[in-house]
Amino acid sequence: MYSMHSAPTTATSREQLTDLLRAHGIAPTHQRIEIAHALFSRHEHMSADRIMDVVNIRHSETSKATVYNTLRLFLEKRLIREVIVDPGKVFYDPNTAPHHHFFNMVSGELTDIPADNLIIAGVPRPPEGMQADSIDVIVRIRPRDAAAA
Repeated sequence: MYSMHSAPTTATSREQLTDLLRAHGIAPTHQRIEIAHALFSRHEHMSADRIMDVVNIRHSETSKATVYNTLRLFLEKRLIREVIVDPGKVFYDPNTAPHHHFFNMVSGELTDIPADNLIIAGVPRPPEGMQADSIDVIVRIRPRDAAAA
């Protein structure tokens, strides 16, 4: 019933990433390869601004528009996932296998929860003519001593 997205990639070299982009129907431009490298070599959840910072350490010519356009393309091709913690906090996740997330409200860190660690029951039937594509669960956490803050 729910689509299973591709498993996370182990491609980390620029040559492997070039092949990965081509396999997803994406023309491997220099900037797209660098953005893919920022995402896939770290295996972490990053914001668009963080991705731009990482890319610009090596190649300072990458604009914010290029990063956002590339991320949108990667999303359309299902190469990455977008995790919207709230309207002001959007992360890009190179792990497209089914899984969920913990969001640390104090540190801002997003970490994976394996899909088999969570049982979801009572999912409503989608409206006529629609099918569910995915279910994303974000568990917001904070250190016990920060609960009073």
